Amino acid sequence: MRYDLDFAAPLAYWPDLMLGAATTFGLSVAATVLGFGLGVLCALARTGRSPTAARVVGAYVEAIRNTPLLVQIFIVYFGLASLGIKLGAFTAAIAALVINVGAYTSEIVRAGIESVPRSQREAAECLALSRWQLLRHVVLPPAIERVWPALTSQYVLLMLASSITSQISTEELTAVANRVQSDTFRSVETYLVVAAAYLVLSLVLRVLFWAVGSLAFPRRRRLGTPL
Repeated sequence: MRYDLDFAAPLAYWPDLMLGAATTFGLSVAATVLGFGLGVLCALARTGRSPTAARVVGAYVEAIRNTPLLVQIFIVYFGLASLGIKLGAFTAAIAALVINVGAYTSEIVRAGIESVPRSQREAAECLALSRWQLLRHVVLPPAIERVWPALTSQYVLLMLASSITSQISTEELTAVANRVQSDTFRSVETYLVVAAAYLVLSLVLRVLFWAVGSLAFPRRRRLGTPL
């Protein structure tokens, strides 16, 4: 059986593919920023002084990490709609991704917080720093710096996993690719192009995270620590 590759047909849809890639990128950035904030708050609650808050966050983390992302997306999009809370596809996709990545971020950041030496915290407490000052200046900066490579990998995986949101008609890259291949009947060529696009997006995200890490953590820049 002979098959001749012809990329002309799917590449004729390049404006649609570019728009889908931009949607994927925007979806990923929004979910990353909001998920990071949620994850840090959950990590602080998990390592804080309130047993109730720690148990609630622990239950949330276990529930999210042990259920499929696709099911979580369906719950947010279809489940909330059945309760009268109707979200657009893009909004529902962001909400589901934030809820998902927030749980993973929480565990990563918690590991970073627990890696900070206790003696360092005790020294800060001797200086009469408030709890917020202790977290802001002593605990969180070194904790996040230590787990920055893990966070980078997690958020790149988030971008790749965002392709699942095509199941609720989010017009991201995979959804556009599905439409293109159904129009052109060139499935192999279409998905090879899309795979290359995801590779480029992954590299762009890694460069962005490297830049953010270099700015936020000068020591990493001085040491040339890779992501």
